[in-house]
Amino acid sequence: MSPIGTDRISRWDQHGREHVVRVRRRGVRRTISCETCGWHRGAPLAPWPKAVEHLAGAHQATVDPAGPRRPSRRAAVDRL
Repeated sequence: MSPIGTDRISRWDQHGREHVVRVRRRGVRRTISCETCGWHRGAPLAPWPKAVEHLAGAHQATVDPAGPRRPSRRAAVDRL
């Protein structure tokens, strides 16, 4: 039996609720499933954009819990 890999994509909506879509991999097959509403579908090779699209469209969940990425210190020095 092939090992199963799972990735988790989460976003928050404007009410502070977390919505999670999981990408499951078994061999070359990938499945996207939403823990909030039960939506699921087969996925293309790069399923993450489709997962983010579902979260934004179905749940208006657009806030990344990781927060905004800070620019590197090198970028700040280059602007001087």
